[in-house]
Amino acid sequence: MARVGTYLNFARNTEEVFNFYKSVFGGEFGRGGIQRFKDIPPSEGMPPVDPKDKNLVMHVELKICGDHLLMGTDAPESMGFKLNFGNNVHINLEPDTKAETKRLFTALSASGNVTMELQDTFWGAYYGSCTDKYGVQWMFNFEEKSL
Repeated sequence: MARVGTYLNFARNTEEVFNFYKSVFGGEFGRGGIQRFKDIPPSEGMPPVDPKDKNLVMHVELKICGDHLLMGTDAPESMGFKLNFGNNVHINLEPDTKAETKRLFTALSASGNVTMELQDTFWGAYYGSCTDKYGVQWMFNFEEKSL
């Protein structure tokens, strides 16, 4: 089933923020809990994670208010992130098919800026991101679901 979620980026306090949200909304963190930058497998051409950033949050998610998915990450400058007010929120789309993912990505990135081309990722998803021509940031994450 397709989903829509909100993705929040923080400088270095995502774990604190999401523990607060968990205390407000209840529930448990999804996808195995908090994933950290130290868990990224090494790959060719990718620089190693700065030791001071290894324990930062790479991904965390929490269902709030029914099925709305609130997700977050730390965005360390050592990895090229530069947070400014307004660039810390993405709308995350998880379409039902790879074709629909590509269609939405192509349409929303037209006359905008592709920040990461759609591609297969180490976490098993077909993923990409862009900023549309109006400055809204979008993330696309398609994963084959087993029946």
